[in-house]
Amino acid sequence: MTKIDVRKTMPELYGPKATAFEIVDVPPLNFIMVDGRGDPNVAADYAAGLSWLYSLSYTLKFQSKAGGQDYVVPPLEALWWADDMADFVNRRKDRWYWTQMIMVPEFVSPSLFDAARQKVETKLGVPPASLRWERFHEGLAVQILHIGPYDAEAPTIRRMHEEFMPAHDLAPSGRHHEIYLSDPRRVAASKLKTIIRQPVQRLLTS
Repeated sequence: MTKIDVRKTMPELYGPKATAFEIVDVPPLNFIMVDGRGDPNVAADYAAGLSWLYSLSYTLKFQSKAGGQDYVVPPLEALWWADDMADFVNRRKDRWYWTQMIMVPEFVSPSLFDAARQKVETKLGVPPASLRWERFHEGLAVQILHIGPYDAEAPTIRRMHEEFMPAHDLAPSGRHHEIYLSDPRRVAASKLKTIIRQPVQRLLTS
């Protein structure tokens, strides 16, 4: 049985090697998602969302494997935004909104998701109201591999928005996106690998 691993099948999106800005085109992909608000370090909803996402992801993996299709659970991702983006850039985390998400392969259908959710409910109880299967098309985006603590991302984000995007006639068109390639429980903060991605649109130039 072949085991699908997105870091190998989509290395440009989930396994970049260079810590340099690059432009990518992200195709439509399927995710399980949970929305929330507040500081991810202390918000109970954030911890609950993670519990649901991982429980569902591994339930779906084992159900798929039993049906003859195996895969490696992809890394955790999150979309981040704020009513005032200065709150985001300046790390005022209590004012943040977020969508936690983990990708699932094409063969994980909404009906398979519903069956897995019902199974996980027997262990975790009532799911978050925003828990869902969703097809998400990000499209054109700028990304970079950041190595280091999460709280040290601000200079890189600033360079992305204030230097790289204007130089390439690009403007932001969606929510700040992060893909967490490292487990912070097992990897030192200085060695954490995070893909920082920003959906963009091309500006019309004369």
